[in-house]
Amino acid sequence: MPQKLTVLIIEDERNICDFISTSLTSQDYRVLTAYTGKAGLSLIASQGPDIVLLDLGLPDLDGLELIRQVRSWSAVPILVISARTGERDKVAALDLGADDYVTKPFGSSELMARIRTAIRHSHRLNGADGVQQPFCYDGLTIDFDRRQVTLHGEPIHLTQIEYKIVVYLAENSGRVVTYDAIISHVWGPYASTDNNRILRVNMANIRRKLEENPAEPRYILTEIGVGYRMREG
Repeated sequence: MPQKLTVLIIEDERNICDFISTSLTSQDYRVLTAYTGKAGLSLIASQGPDIVLLDLGLPDLDGLELIRQVRSWSAVPILVISARTGERDKVAALDLGADDYVTKPFGSSELMARIRTAIRHSHRLNGADGVQQPFCYDGLTIDFDRRQVTLHGEPIHLTQIEYKIVVYLAENSGRVVTYDAIISHVWGPYASTDNNRILRVNMANIRRKLEENPAEPRYILTEIGVGYRMREG
């Protein structure tokens, strides 16, 4: 019998915690719960969950500080679930190492999809065979080994910078990647603030090459004020 995936919920509002727990249990996940940050840290260390669902507004420890602490020793996927809707909080959580961000209120279907995406991404990064499978979505294929991008079988010519952006988003497909994370990955950690403008220019060029209608993108979505999300392959 296959072992169930374990989800740790760190949430001080018990009605929300119970709702999420019930939804997860019905999907055959093993569920652990913690109502404080310190209890959550202890369970992450002792139980090794497959994913953590984290509320930022905890009574004893701010969720952003919890992310910072966990990322100093663990790569466990962290999905933030918070009533904080400000772009600053989303960017801060993602830049500290959260894998995704869902704002309250949310539907159970959306939550389950985000959980599956985060777990799949974690498994891809930690796969034992080391083989990176091509990214494929709706006619767009990115062959990482061959460094080749095709759209409906036709090769797409990208500049080196455009290619690096597209590959980074594809490797994180289904997840929001912040502007700063993309800039740091492509241009290095000491890139100037002018790279924000350069990133927007490159993204406009990428969309002209990939999208039938760049104003209504199918492949790379904009999370306004936060970053970009590649559709999950």
